[in-house]
Amino acid sequence: KNESMRPPDELIAIAKKFLVGSNGLGGDPNMLADNFQFEGPVVGPLSKDAFVKAIGQVDFKTAFPNWKAEFYGFHVDPLEEQANRVWYTARGRGVQEGPLLPFAPIGSGKEVVNPPQVCSLTIDHNTGLITRYTIGYVVDRNVGNTGGLGGLYGILYALDRPLPFPEAQPWKKSWQYDLFQKIGALLG
Repeated sequence: KNESMRPPDELIAIAKKFLVGSNGLGGDPNMLADNFQFEGPVVGPLSKDAFVKAIGQVDFKTAFPNWKAEFYGFHVDPLEEQANRVWYTARGRGVQEGPLLPFAPIGSGKEVVNPPQVCSLTIDHNTGLITRYTIGYVVDRNVGNTGGLGGLYGILYALDRPLPFPEAQPWKKSWQYDLFQKIGALLG
């Protein structure tokens, strides 16, 4: 390892500081590197400016004043040569008490229970700034009430306000995959 590398416990502390500052939704823009990128399973990559703008348009704290962020399993990836990627699992739950503009204009009183999602923060060893943020990779679509969706798509689904495109809908078997399975069963 290079001597200038930050130790794993310091990288994890940076990741936790970023997450706690925003309850896991967004984070302190001052902790993001200029070359920062945000990615989810079907979103992004977004630049720092695009990410900060997008997060700034959603007032999650008003919609979910009681949101309980649930993070666990923090560790630095031992297989990445740079040793600067902090992986963790995120869940979270809360009741929508206020508007989640522009998606859900009034509080619904509905509880959102997120499934476990694997996320990561990549941190520059020299600056301590975050260069990449990945979220929303659901590991068990049967947990929670988001239809197996992660991130904002899952929250909107749980509120009965899903976005109107396939990537924001629960997984459904395609006719092609169904046919493939049927042929495999006949041949097997």
